Amino acid sequence: MKSGWQTKKLGDLLEVQNGYAFSSKDYSESGHFVMRIGNVQNSFITLTDPKFISLPANSALQRFVLSEGDILVSLTGDVGRVGVIQKKHLPAALNQRVARITIRNSSPASREFLLFFLYSDLFREVLTGAGHGAAQQNVSTKDLIEIQLPVPPLAEQQRIVGILDEAFDGIAAAKANAEKNLQNVRSLFESHLQSVFTQRGEGWREKRLDEVCTFSSGGTPSKSNSGYWSGEIPWISGRDMKSTQLFDSLLHISRSAVDESSTRMAPAGTLLILVRGMGLAHGAQIAELMVPCAFNQDIRAIHPEPGLIPRYLLFALRDRINSSNNVLSSAAHGTLKIDSDELKRVMIPVSSRGHQQRVVATIDSLSEETQRLESIYQRKLAALDNLKKSLLHQAFSGEL
Repeated sequence: MKSGWQTKKLGDLLEVQNGYAFSSKDYSESGHFVMRIGNVQNSFITLTDPKFISLPANSALQRFVLSEGDILVSLTGDVGRVGVIQKKHLPAALNQRVARITIRNSSPASREFLLFFLYSDLFREVLTGAGHGAAQQNVSTKDLIEIQLPVPPLAEQQRIVGILDEAFDGIAAAKANAEKNLQNVRSLFESHLQSVFTQRGEGWREKRLDEVCTFSSGGTPSKSNSGYWSGEIPWISGRDMKSTQLFDSLLHISRSAVDESSTRMAPAGTLLILVRGMGLAHGAQIAELMVPCAFNQDIRAIHPEPGLIPRYLLFALRDRINSSNNVLSSAAHGTLKIDSDELKRVMIPVSSRGHQQRVVATIDSLSEETQRLESIYQRKLAALDNLKKSLLHQAFSGEL
């Protein structure tokens, strides 16, 4: 350790408060936002899937009310995520398995220096190592305050914070530029896709989807029957819908699972469409099966008639859903969904097989170039994230 640096426990520098186990039956339409584990992400707070609780001014639970500038840490699941409460997050209350950190007045470490430590991989790795629990990792506030960190003199802290602030501002600007370029690439592809299906050629006919396709539903075999989950049949869920062509899945099931449960097999050439889940936040998720697969209840199978090329239908359907205001909507509990009846009514431009092949070739060519550019910008974003991690590592190992 460098001269003048000291090793301190977090408990010497800060105080930690656990959240309260608010009951879901007490949730209300408005009031204090319940700040749960999922709302604390890596270096930011998200207000997705909002839940509210009413807290009277004289309630004993007022001690769980959050204030601007409060530092929060997740204690369950992906432990060690850290976010800071901003004015836009208030009013809010601290839920269980989320800790609030308060810097002690006597702390020899500044708030800014401590925040950079809490954002570092070093903090997350040590906290994760202290975790326990098989199905879901948990850490306690005691685990948190026992973590040690190197603390330099205040002047050195200020120097390190100044370097990190300047570097992180530059990284943030570079990331924003790369993300904008990435979004522009995707928007250009969607714009071209739309133009293909709005500029109809001779002989094109508009047909309802249920006039040119049939549909089938999937299901989930019982998780309590281990024999169902020891086979080689790909079982598609929303997590697998990340490509327009599916060759395999994360989970596999047995033949008995297909024969004895609500799941179904679909042959190669079938289109699968995600009909429920947050994956729909990015628009219609549609994929063509390249091998026979089973699938779950959040997915519908679309079986095209013989004259319709599956990949052509995939692009046409994706364009029509993403440009429609009727097909994609939110369920009562906030989950995104595709309405089955509206899906069947989607109008599909049907042309000759030769024309379909030319359309697919054109779109695939553009898609390949789009993916190449996306890969470049995603690698740049990954490199910027790695640079941040490297700078933080150097800062807390005395190398900065």
